[in-house]
Amino acid sequence: MTEAPSRPSGGNPENNPGTAAEIPNRARAPWLIYSAALAALLWVFHDISWKTILAQIQSIDARWLIPAIAADILSYYCQGIRWHYLLRPAGKLSSWKATQAIYVGLFVNEILPMRLGEVAAAFLAGLWLRLPISQVLPSMLIGRLLDGVWLALAVSALLVIVPLPGNLEWAGNLFGIAVAIGVALFLLLLLPGVRRFIDGEAPPAPGAGFRGKLRGWFADLVHGIHEIRQPRVLIVSAVASFGVLLFQTLAFCSVVAAYHLPVSALAGVAVFLIVHLGTAIPNAPANVGSFQLFTVLGLSLFGVEKDLAAGFSAGVFLVLTVPLWLIGFLALSRTGLTLRSIRRQLRSGI
Repeated sequence: MTEAPSRPSGGNPENNPGTAAEIPNRARAPWLIYSAALAALLWVFHDISWKTILAQIQSIDARWLIPAIAADILSYYCQGIRWHYLLRPAGKLSSWKATQAIYVGLFVNEILPMRLGEVAAAFLAGLWLRLPISQVLPSMLIGRLLDGVWLALAVSALLVIVPLPGNLEWAGNLFGIAVAIGVALFLLLLLPGVRRFIDGEAPPAPGAGFRGKLRGWFADLVHGIHEIRQPRVLIVSAVASFGVLLFQTLAFCSVVAAYHLPVSALAGVAVFLIVHLGTAIPNAPANVGSFQLFTVLGLSLFGVEKDLAAGFSAGVFLVLTVPLWLIGFLALSRTGLTLRSIRRQLRSGI
């Protein structure tokens, strides 16, 4: 989430990262993401019985949908509580304000690819706290690391309880290794010598360019991590992160119950974790395509027919996404900003 390098006024366009030489590459990335999402949707909904899906919709037990939506909202409020505590060393942001920024970020993620909503949420928090975004990012990175730790633990328990195909087991192990590396880097940055080294470095001079800005951001990251490391803050944040995963699991499994899918509660948890892992990497807006693909693949492991799995993948997506759209739009409107103004700020490097 570093700022874009400034554009030199002259020189060879091929050596200038801000010139038109790279525009085709930048423009190509979103189209690759959209193409992958479209391919996933075509595979999910190709050659299915729409009569079966219509009958499935008619048999939905709507009583389970209210707790599903409530649990999903509570998961984001848990994120807000966690962010409130992680931001305390940098400034005082209420859990409600933090949750509002999170919903704005989620709303942006529903429209733009590559998880740009994360940057939008950081921008809003920094705006309210009157801080540069570089001093907000440490709290977000630690929050994501805590999410990763709980997810890795849940996936490890799943691999012990439920036998999964080798490729899924490999993906789970790879994710666990990535989380372990992240924890190791976090602990490494906590070493006193790292902060002393950063403090001993001369601050980047004005106009130092991209490398100087990167050094400044890294210094803010190290200082932010050292300020957040209080045990009470980390313990409360870890508990809130567990609440995030717990309520998201309950929301997904409530929709499984509403659809009367022929799977056990444990299988529903397993499918949720598979979907969570599959959509962890940045992809199309709202995880369209990847969400449906991994839902169908996960349910197929437990013998659910593709017609039922495809119908459920669309239903659970709408049940958990439409409230997010509405709350996210309301949260954005209450900031006094517009999506266009936020995009303009992000493109200008904030």
